[in-house]
Amino acid sequence: MATGRFLAFEGIDGSGKSTQASRVAKGLEARLAFEPGDTVLGAALRELLLHDFSSDPTSVAEALLMAADRAQHVETVIVPELASGRHVVTDRFNGSTLAYQGFGRGLDRNVLEQVLSFATGGLTPDLTIVVDCDLETARERSTGLKADRLEQLDPSFHARVRAGFLTLAEANSSWVVINGEQSLHEVATAVNAAIAHHLGLEVKE
Repeated sequence: MATGRFLAFEGIDGSGKSTQASRVAKGLEARLAFEPGDTVLGAALRELLLHDFSSDPTSVAEALLMAADRAQHVETVIVPELASGRHVVTDRFNGSTLAYQGFGRGLDRNVLEQVLSFATGGLTPDLTIVVDCDLETARERSTGLKADRLEQLDPSFHARVRAGFLTLAEANSSWVVINGEQSLHEVATAVNAAIAHHLGLEVKE
């Protein structure tokens, strides 16, 4: 049995990446995954990382908790699904750790890459799509939603994160940047075209 294809969506909160991940997973009849929190262990880690403001992890602890979530996610969800022949679409993967904890927090990205390689057993997405938009657009889209611990950080942090995603995309041939400031239809069309070009898969509507 052929293994499934692995697709990751990345971007700042409010970019529209989650909407596209959900749509694509449905159109490919794929397993929709997300990080952090898509396992029992991950849900507990997500609470510590994003919603328990009293925990206040250091930047290094934050990165290691993210890596622990990913290790559990990869071994118990992603790899088994791929091995069964099913495609997997994940809302965030290694790119988020490199962007948020590397570019955003300023941690050594070479060290982070080694940690992530260990956590994932070297697994990388066949295609990573960055849905990009400016900070003001992202903020307007998130108005009315309760911000988590990372979302409450200052705009300069999120500017570094956004720049990080774009820098990573420029350096990786398996990454594609989609303009998330377009209409939903235009974003979906661009995403579908990227998936068809890079993976040879048709997203059904």
